[in-house]
Amino acid sequence: MVFADPPYFSSNNRLSIQSGQIVSVNKGKWDKSHGFEYINDFNRKWLSLVREKMKDDATIWISGTMHNIFSVGQILTELGFKILNIVTWEKTNPPPNFSCRYFTYSTEQIIWARKSEKVPHYFNYELMKQLNGNKQMKDVWKLPAIAPWEKSCGKHPTQKPLSVLTRLILASTKPNAWILDPFTGSSTTGIAANLANRRFLGIDKEEEFLTISKNRKLEIENLRTAAKFRQKIGGFNNKEELELFLVEEPKEEYKTELNLTKKKSSRLLNGSV
Repeated sequence: MVFADPPYFSSNNRLSIQSGQIVSVNKGKWDKSHGFEYINDFNRKWLSLVREKMKDDATIWISGTMHNIFSVGQILTELGFKILNIVTWEKTNPPPNFSCRYFTYSTEQIIWARKSEKVPHYFNYELMKQLNGNKQMKDVWKLPAIAPWEKSCGKHPTQKPLSVLTRLILASTKPNAWILDPFTGSSTTGIAANLANRRFLGIDKEEEFLTISKNRKLEIENLRTAAKFRQKIGGFNNKEELELFLVEEPKEEYKTELNLTKKKSSRLLNGSV
């Protein structure tokens, strides 16, 4: 499986409110928009590279907002992916809209697609139904944004909550599966993967964020900390549900390993210890 949180290209000198303070939404040069053609070319390039590494039955999740999600959907279709769902993540604690000129932004979209039109994908329908009161889970997820305890090793400007990553990983992978995040940042994907007994490979250009990633990995190597984190992850019916599910989950043996070429221009983080 692949999860990608690529640049949204939303750093446009706007302001927002965080913890009661007015702050800039600018996240860095990597998030600056250079026009539609630039965004399309960027998405086409990284999606083509990722597609080459995906197995035929693999799926990919890509998060975004109005700034980039339409481009992502267009390029996925162009490259031959089959879009399965567009999940809307409704944040329970979004920043307020202090301009009072439009509706408050409270959602992000996550496209779920499989590599091949004809090759079936894995979906844990029964677990998703269980988490939704024994009713079919819809494509709108009401989950909290990042919690303070998830930033114990440092802060990333676009860090995703473990509640979102854990749900999509459990929905679309079996135990011991490989999960790739080509924009790993502080590696929430990797922490969620390892807590759920999956293997992980993350890639990022920023050494600062990879240091946070490695420290987060070391943090959950403490079994008590890992167990405590599993109890804190949102989106479950009770604190013990995730741990119990993982104990009872049938183990899947994967006989093939990753076949990646390590380039000098990339820094890889292997979180599968």
